[in-house]
Amino acid sequence: MTTTQTITAPFKADHVGSLLRPASLHKAREDFKAGTISAQELREIETKEIQHIVEKQIEVGLKAVTDGEFRRTWWHLDFMEHINGFEGYVPESGYQFAGEETERYDVRNIGEISFDPDHPFIQDFLELKDIVDGRAVPKLTIPSPNQFFNAGIRNAAIYPDIEEYAQAIIQVYRDAFQAFYKAGVRYLQIDDVYIAGLSSPEIPFSEGDHSRDYLIDLALRVTNRALEGKPEDLTVTTHLCRGNYKSKWAFEGSYALIAPTIFANENVDGFFLEYDDDRSGSFKPLEHIPAGGAKVVLGVFTSKNGELEDKESIKARVAEAAEFVPLEQLCISPQCGFASTHHGNELTEQQQWDKLKYIVEVSEEIFG
Repeated sequence: MTTTQTITAPFKADHVGSLLRPASLHKAREDFKAGTISAQELREIETKEIQHIVEKQIEVGLKAVTDGEFRRTWWHLDFMEHINGFEGYVPESGYQFAGEETERYDVRNIGEISFDPDHPFIQDFLELKDIVDGRAVPKLTIPSPNQFFNAGIRNAAIYPDIEEYAQAIIQVYRDAFQAFYKAGVRYLQIDDVYIAGLSSPEIPFSEGDHSRDYLIDLALRVTNRALEGKPEDLTVTTHLCRGNYKSKWAFEGSYALIAPTIFANENVDGFFLEYDDDRSGSFKPLEHIPAGGAKVVLGVFTSKNGELEDKESIKARVAEAAEFVPLEQLCISPQCGFASTHHGNELTEQQQWDKLKYIVEVSEEIFG
């Protein structure tokens, strides 16, 4: 991959990464759980379906392609439970979303924290890169280091001081960035529901032991210190999400409370932001994005249903955002992935592809 490809990311038409799992993959996972197929047979089916969606992403005109997170069950937990010092488990309740409680699964700290050099995401990416074979930019998506600060994850008996815990997480990500870079990653996205939650009127997922201002400052420090020393040609973006589960959301609130700190100072190359409905608030917080700094990927298309947005309305919204951020720094995408968990959102695979193709077409009209 060339440096030129890397530094242009995020792209004018981009996407968050997760895609609807096909029926064959759902069945394969059920068969694996039932013991009727092996782990190798499951992986072969996953690979076949990843090959298919890579072709589809290229076909609709996307310049960045992902594996759709097809080897994962959750957008974040599969990564987190393979960090040394953590385990996955079934808690008493799931996450609370609008009108629904999620499937019960989470991670917890059980020992000293470090990055596993044999983390399965490394091999997953190597295989994605081989499938893409230079025809597009393969993008890897992982949860932000701040996801490890959700309530109930840190073990106070092991890490009584949150700052000591933060330092351990920072080192995990420094090591992870180097390992992924060595594997060929040049476009990396860190997904961050936690930071978005810090701008909600009532902070979700927080342990409640610290003030909002402290937690916002800590989140910024954790991300920026994790990014220190990363290779210059590794593009890192972040996606600030308010929850995405079966087309439901977890919380609401504009970005206003975090923008003066996060938008102004987080050392990422781009922000993927949710702007698909009224819960997102106005574009005014974008005034804190430095001119000539990070790109802003406006999530003005929804991944929660298959209806295609009105083209003129999208153009008007981008023009409105351009009052706060120069047009050359703007890009467009869905507000989130189409399947942040294996369950997927409430639309068809054809509607998913139609929407992604539409985003590419609209971006060409807006940006040329």
